Amino acid sequence: MLIIIGTICLYATFLVFSDVKKLDEYSINFNLSYIPIILFLVTLSWVPLYIRWKLLLRNVGVKISSKDDILVYVSGFALSVTPGKIGELIRTQLLKEKCDVPRTKTTPLIFVEKFYDLAGAMLTSLIGIWFFKEASFIIIGGLALLAVLYALISSNKAYDKSLSWFAKFKFTAKFIDPLKASSETLKTATRGKIAIFAILLSVAYWLVTSLAVYFVLLALDVSTLSYLTAISTYTSSLFLGAISFIPGGLGVAEGSLATLLSLQGIGVSLGIVLAVIIRLFTLWYSVGVGLIALKMVGGFSLKP
Repeated sequence: MLIIIGTICLYATFLVFSDVKKLDEYSINFNLSYIPIILFLVTLSWVPLYIRWKLLLRNVGVKISSKDDILVYVSGFALSVTPGKIGELIRTQLLKEKCDVPRTKTTPLIFVEKFYDLAGAMLTSLIGIWFFKEASFIIIGGLALLAVLYALISSNKAYDKSLSWFAKFKFTAKFIDPLKASSETLKTATRGKIAIFAILLSVAYWLVTSLAVYFVLLALDVSTLSYLTAISTYTSSLFLGAISFIPGGLGVAEGSLATLLSLQGIGVSLGIVLAVIIRLFTLWYSVGVGLIALKMVGGFSLKP
């Protein structure tokens, strides 16, 4: 609730510091006929993510019916506004209580997913780097972080030190023991054929989500940016939001997106409106659907 209230205040601040007259004009000019296709594409983008999740589960020997698992997976979206989307760990607790799947098998997979999210974002960004060279420094930084994360997974000593840091936080502390017993799971989930398929599915997710972002641009009659440029712009802004470790990257992702758009000739006021609308579709729509799924699966009555 505090995150939602904070988000409303944050977006209100963004809008207050923009040109109010232009904001009204942009809002009126938003082509509502694009909303169905934008929502369809955002929803479609979840398909490769879910397939990736199923592959990761099977890789560690966990086989559960899609009927039980789909709601559990989507319910994780409800807590995607937590720092680094760490709240998606709720999926491990749900699978433990609903399907009797031990957390030692599923907890490390949440972190593997974040690794593949970053890998997919950076690889997808490379597609449009020739059209938006200003994003190259951000993409290089993302690739460097990717290398560091892979080194952490591969080195037992570095892995143990990173767990000691997470143990300091109340929410993540209860997942430390499963993670300590799961270092081999992390290694097997980031090597071989499973890594190739997971990366390809992650790239597919970013391509589809970026297409939804591109249609948001078209809905506001912004035709100066190509789809390939939109890919690099959007993924770069989310990367900056993620490394801020602020819940959902709120403020940082929107501010970065508006700034990157302004570097490409889009006015500040329009850039801010675009950033807010894009996040409403790509983040808050997912959170809303996740909350419904969490309610349906009984997530609000989980034992601590």
